[in-house]
Amino acid sequence: MNSNYYSEVEKFSETHMKMVFRDHFKLNDLHDEIIKKVLEIAMIQVSTHYGSLPSPFSFFVMGSAGRQEQSVWSDQDHGIIYLNQGDELKSYFLALGKEISKGLYHAGYPYCDGGVMASNPYWCKSITEWQQQITKWMLESSWETIRYLLIFLDGRSVYGESEYVERLKNHIYQTANKEHLITKSLSNTLYFKKGINMLGKLLVETHGQHSGSLNIKEVGLFPYVNAVRLLSIKERKQETSTLLRLEKLSETWFPADGKEFYQQQFLKLLNYRLWFGDQTDYDSGHYLAINRLTKEQTKEVKDIIKNGTALFNNVRRLLEKEGSYGDE
Repeated sequence: MNSNYYSEVEKFSETHMKMVFRDHFKLNDLHDEIIKKVLEIAMIQVSTHYGSLPSPFSFFVMGSAGRQEQSVWSDQDHGIIYLNQGDELKSYFLALGKEISKGLYHAGYPYCDGGVMASNPYWCKSITEWQQQITKWMLESSWETIRYLLIFLDGRSVYGESEYVERLKNHIYQTANKEHLITKSLSNTLYFKKGINMLGKLLVETHGQHSGSLNIKEVGLFPYVNAVRLLSIKERKQETSTLLRLEKLSETWFPADGKEFYQQQFLKLLNYRLWFGDQTDYDSGHYLAINRLTKEQTKEVKDIIKNGTALFNNVRRLLEKEGSYGDE
């Protein structure tokens, strides 16, 4: 199928990105708008070659897109859930998934290295097959399958039947206590890259093209994302963004500073990434150029990183102290 159809979307992206790339919320709204434009074209292309849509479906995004925490550049993490079953439907929606992936690529979104895309049969299934796969993930409970569950829990429908994603999340939550999902999720997210050394210095990259820059994604964002996701699983929340999850979580988890404090800290970190990150490509967008910061800004970044690490460690202690991890 012709990729030229997506050139207008690419132009739209380039034009509008310049207007919003300093505003976290407007930027993520733009990403959603671009994805929907690609979807509309892809559906027309597939219907022309394979016929009309054979079943209701949901197209959902995961990763930073699912959490609405994308930077200027973002790769692809998405899947499809369709209602009815059958080989013909499987072929149809895989063709749609491949067309969407191709369209997003031409619109500026690199393919996912791990293959977490609707073009992959693993992430494109009927709702019944999805339920079976999720149950299998829960029963197997390997490091990899727990990672898949966490990826899915960050999923957010951007087109079609949003209730399909919600239904599958509820399916996870219904068996979460029995399978000790929180315990295993905690083990899966226990380790993250340190951002500050014992002398209080930021641990920047020491070699390679990002030498002298801070990997803000791994050392800064991940502790907040992982801690808040764990609490969200504990309270069985459907929200996906870290900021919205914090808004919905019980205040009892944050007795000292309050959850608004962590919302402010996390948003500041997202803004630092936009304002001072090297946004030349997808990989560079994760790095913060420390030499561009003032002394006061450097101190603030350190404090935000310390607070994120402290939050994660506190959440870990609270969950470990409970022992039963949510057998309510």
